[in-house]
Amino acid sequence: MTKSISRRAVLASGAALAAGGTLAAASKARAQATPGVTATELKIGHTNPYSGPASSYGVIGKSHAAFFKMVNDQGGVGGRQINFISYDDGYSPPRTVEQVRRLVEQDEVAFLFQTLGTAPNTAIQKYTNQKKVPNLLISTGADKWGDYEHYPWTMGYQPSYRTEAQIYTKYVLKNKPNAKIGIIYQNDDFGKDYPAGVKDVLGAHFDKYVVKSVSYEATDATVDSQITTLQAAGVDVLISAPLPKFAAMIIRKVYDLNWKPMHFLSNVSISVGGVMEPAGIEKGTGIISAAYLKDPTDPSWVKDPGMLEWRAFMDKYLPGADTTDGSYVFAYGVAKTMRQILTQCGTDFSRENVMKQAANIKNFDPATLLPGILVNTSPTNFHPIKAMQLQSWTGKTWKLFGDVIQGT
Repeated sequence: MTKSISRRAVLASGAALAAGGTLAAASKARAQATPGVTATELKIGHTNPYSGPASSYGVIGKSHAAFFKMVNDQGGVGGRQINFISYDDGYSPPRTVEQVRRLVEQDEVAFLFQTLGTAPNTAIQKYTNQKKVPNLLISTGADKWGDYEHYPWTMGYQPSYRTEAQIYTKYVLKNKPNAKIGIIYQNDDFGKDYPAGVKDVLGAHFDKYVVKSVSYEATDATVDSQITTLQAAGVDVLISAPLPKFAAMIIRKVYDLNWKPMHFLSNVSISVGGVMEPAGIEKGTGIISAAYLKDPTDPSWVKDPGMLEWRAFMDKYLPGADTTDGSYVFAYGVAKTMRQILTQCGTDFSRENVMKQAANIKNFDPATLLPGILVNTSPTNFHPIKAMQLQSWTGKTWKLFGDVIQGT
């Protein structure tokens, strides 16, 4: 009898061990299926140029960290606290690759958010798609980030640079039909979208209108010679596609030459605190750009509910920050869009569901976009923002004009 009971106990014990092993294996499988997700935490990865030629964008990463602290203070998402891990890549693609591999393979983040820069994101695009790691709402407007067919795990956020250039060209043809156009652009996929957008509109007449195109490298010390070359070519319409550091240089050089072309400037380099003031606030008077964000220096938005919301966030979580820097406005809106995606996820933060929800945003208003502009995505639309409005620099602030223009 004792022997029989002992045998049953051993069998029961073996079954329990087997069941325990199965449960442990299942638990491990679930953990592997949802990297970066625990019962209490959600890890999000990010890279940003806190140093290097694009370091003025470092405030974007700082703003994201502050935003997710606010989210955690409010209880987190899906019962989880956000662990936002941000590394400096110096706007150097090889460093971006290194840091992203660190985020994915060592930190085991659930997904990437707002990795900044066209060249840096180009360097990691194949890797993240092969690994099936969502890289969401990335901080670059290169047109190619909408390629959902070939890169279904990468999604942009801001309007396409190519669409922006098309808008400028159409304006030129309407208001200065005999224009002699000159283009200065950064020699990478960011900058190259601008001459491509101009060519989309001009087609076979590109060489008739565009009398000179020049480029620069992100590592260059100055762009003075390029600007002098454009002036010497007789250019009377200048389209500039630079980073903020070089935008300030261009504005100063054009002013110092007493050159007065109709001047269009990329929307990523028009921050009052980050570009216009360093250039000399009056030196850019008359410059035209395209906007989709509310300008924090524009008195029109003093009582705007969305901007009051943003200012309350800045006062509490980033006290003392430069509220004339539009990069903070940008960062708040895109981070709020990310929170909307996570809210739609409920409690399922698998990479597949995060990507599914990112491609299912309907008429979302992140508070900081211009009236008439909303965030929309679908499985066949990875360009969340497709509308812009022209604006000109008065010497003190940006002033909107015309209607909101929808891109394709």
